[in-house]
Amino acid sequence: MGEQEKLKIFDDNKNLIGVATRSDVHRIGYWHEAFHCWFVSNEQGIDYIYLQLRSNNKKDYPNLLDITAAGHLLADETVEDGVREIKEEIGIDLAFKELIRLGVIDYCVVQEGFIDKELANVFLYKCGNIFDDFTLQVDEVSGIVKTKFIDFAQLWSGEKGEIEISGFKINDVGQKQIIKESVNRDKFVPHQVIFYREVIQKIQEQIR
Repeated sequence: MGEQEKLKIFDDNKNLIGVATRSDVHRIGYWHEAFHCWFVSNEQGIDYIYLQLRSNNKKDYPNLLDITAAGHLLADETVEDGVREIKEEIGIDLAFKELIRLGVIDYCVVQEGFIDKELANVFLYKCGNIFDDFTLQVDEVSGIVKTKFIDFAQLWSGEKGEIEISGFKINDVGQKQIIKESVNRDKFVPHQVIFYREVIQKIQEQIR
């Protein structure tokens, strides 16, 4: 699996043109499909958004904050199959019908030797979970945190330079450690700012 996973690939007009390995997809820069699910909650009238802390072992963007659960859709999978990513990464077993579809957002990140051009099928889950409900796939995800949604929105609008996060991570010896710290944009996976802003706008429309 991993770099040899087979993914459907698309041209710049989003036409399906074949299948390629994950390594080739990121080396050549083919458009490919991903599944994203953002968790939000409302606690005592305050909206929160949940973020995963990517494992330090990850080849791409280790130890950075990211979408609650996300992953590539394999060549033989439908968008509905993407719900497996939630169970695999963070241990929350959901049915596809429990998710709110936010649409497909495409974005592109180009770094040296790595071109990530994703057609992201983006979903929202309004959760009532507590941190103890999360069981992490530690080679992929090392922690779960939450932050006030308004703070998250203001971080990406530029109104705030840093925000408070709280949650937990699993350390190198498998112990759970509490996290409570201030972070800025540098602590997040470098999706395009316009991507974060579009996601935030779509979530706002669902939680008003």
